[in-house]
This record gives sequence, structure tokens and C-alpha cells, in this order.
Amino acid sequence: MPTPTPTTSSRSGPPLLVVKIGGAEGIGIDGVCDELAVRVAAGERLVLVHGGSAETNRVATALGHPPRFLQSPSGHTHRYTDRRTLEIFEMVYCGSTNKGFVERLQARGVDAVGLCGLDGRLWTGPRKTSVRALVDGRVQIIRDSLTGLVERVNTGLLLALLERGHLPVLTPPALSDDGLAMNVDGDRAAAATAAALGASALLLLSNVPGLLAAFPDPDSLVPHLAPHQLDEAEGWAQGRMRAKLLGAREALAGGVPRVILGDARGSQPIARALAGAGTHIAAEPAATDDAGGRALPRGRRAPRADDERQEQSA
Repeated sequence: MPTPTPTTSSRSGPPLLVVKIGGAEGIGIDGVCDELAVRVAAGERLVLVHGGSAETNRVATALGHPPRFLQSPSGHTHRYTDRRTLEIFEMVYCGSTNKGFVERLQARGVDAVGLCGLDGRLWTGPRKTSVRALVDGRVQIIRDSLTGLVERVNTGLLLALLERGHLPVLTPPALSDDGLAMNVDGDRAAAATAAALGASALLLLSNVPGLLAAFPDPDSLVPHLAPHQLDEAEGWAQGRMRAKLLGAREALAGGVPRVILGDARGSQPIARALAGAGTHIAAEPAATDDAGGRALPRGRRAPRADDERQEQSA
């Protein structure tokens, strides 16, 4: 993914945080909104990005178009997105979920503005003409999945909102270079946004404590990870955590100094993450074992982000 160049104005003012809230079961949306309200009232600058996968699965099944997932040869799993799936995706992500966040935040005194990547050409990039997927043990080329990558972020729009005291609440889909809506990975879109805005940190919060060396054992949390360990970690991370590590890699490459994989459940998830909870990935070397670090388990080398450009979608 090309590295977005932060604008000069995005570096001025208070530090900016980009917070991505996952869409899996168990996410504490009210707790997130409670904390966002306190932070915005204190003058902090934040951008919220959210998912909606679990609700999308429920709605798609209820509408007789159940979700279908594809696995890339490198092990990443992503949603097959035909036109009907994209319509359902927009109903949930852009509709009930996005406006649900906005409603909760407005009720707490936050002047939130909900946008998807289509609005104002917020997120744009190339649509994939094909993806490689494992089907019955064989690699097949899938040509009708409406997926792509975020390569450009409309920072002018976001900065205008922030300067006027709004909290941007963002969600996929994005706009393809040929003018079509496309499904994009939310973690990677958040990474592109953080890099483009020159954010001081990117928080990827989900329904797990962070990167687990022995999923789902919470005691196997990896508190610190150095950038040079990402290849190895992607080789044994489970499920959606692989995409989060890929997003972390891209954010760091884009100049974001710190990425935190944290837990969105419970109260004050942002404060807990910033105080040291979760998995911290910094541009500088990770902390030593004396500071609570955990040696990575041995595993196969994962593909690099450049490999995933041809395989990974949301």
C-alpha cells in the first residue's frame, strides 16, 4: 500500500488518535462512546473507525443471502462480496451500525458525523479485478468479488470536521478508482487514515485482549512486539488478528509511531490501551522480557504486505 503523506495541518494541534472498533460479538459500544465523550470534552482529537461483521452476518442470513468467506493461499480469510452482499453490507455498516454510533455519541454531547468511505471520496483506491482463494484445497481465481484497497484518504474533509469540533465516525465501503463501491478491510483503512493524518497512535480494539500466542488463552497475551517480529507473528496469529497485524505493519510504514491491539470490552478501553494493556507495536524496538515482554513462539514466516496486496480483502 502506498504510504500516505501527512498534511502539515494534521501535525499541528493536540495529538490525534485514530481508534478502530471491531464488529465482532461482545464489543462494548456504550463503554467506547462513554469514553470518547469524556475525551472529546477534554479537547482531544479523535477519529473513530468501526466495523460491523457480526451484524452483517445476521442480516445477510435473515435476508436469505448468507455470508460466504474466502481463504487466501496465505491463510487470510475475507468476505466474498458480490453486489447483493455489498448492498447488505452497506445497510449494516453505513446504516444501522454507523448511525447507532452517531446517535449514542450525540446523546453524550459529542457532535459526531458519520461517513462511509464513499462520502466525499473519503477513501479511494484500486478495485481488485480478481482474488486468489482456496476452494476444496485448490487455488481458484475469483473475479466477481467487489473488494479493493484504500490508497488515498481525503484528509482535507477530515481535518475540516475536526477543526469545527466534530468527531468523524468512519466505516467501509470505499470508492474504487473506476467509481464503484467496494468492500475494504476496516483495519487497513484505519491504518491508511492514521498515516495520512499523521496520528500519534492507531488503536485497533476488538473482542480479544490483544495478540495471543496461544489463542484463545488470554494468559498468552504478547504485550510487546517489534516491527521486525511482524512477519513471524502473522504466521501463527489466528483469524482476524492477521489482518490487524497487516494493518499495524502498514500504519508503521506510513509513519504512525505506535499501534496498539487492545480490548474493546469493558470500561475505558482507550485509556487501558494507552496505559499499557493489549499488544503494543512501536517503531522503536519492543520492550525486553524484564519489562513484561514475551518471546514469540516459533512459526512459519508469514507473507509480507506486498504479497497480500494480491490476496487480501475485507
